[in-house]
Amino acid sequence: MEFRQKDVESPLFRVVLLDDDDHSYDYVIEMLQKIFFFGFEQALNHAQEVDAIGRTVLIICELPEAEFARDQIHGYGRDPRLERSKGSMSAVVEPAPGNPAPAR
Repeated sequence: MEFRQKDVESPLFRVVLLDDDDHSYDYVIEMLQKIFFFGFEQALNHAQEVDAIGRTVLIICELPEAEFARDQIHGYGRDPRLERSKGSMSAVVEPAPGNPAPAR
């Protein structure tokens, strides 16, 4: 009997950046360019979206990569442009819509 591994789709997760008033547009753009290698326009679009609606989906990927990306955001540090900035921005990992059903 031959063992054949079934192709199993891994669930996907969204990395969502959350808005606050303690980080400037320049900080957000710089952070997104350094962590995610976004171009200026893409980083600016995310900065505008997080400012306008309070959150922006940065990437959709598997859980280990999503947690790593979130941790990179949390570890980026304060915004030196704003004295009131005391630490990094916040981000969350949440299941992406349309995930495959869990295996039984």
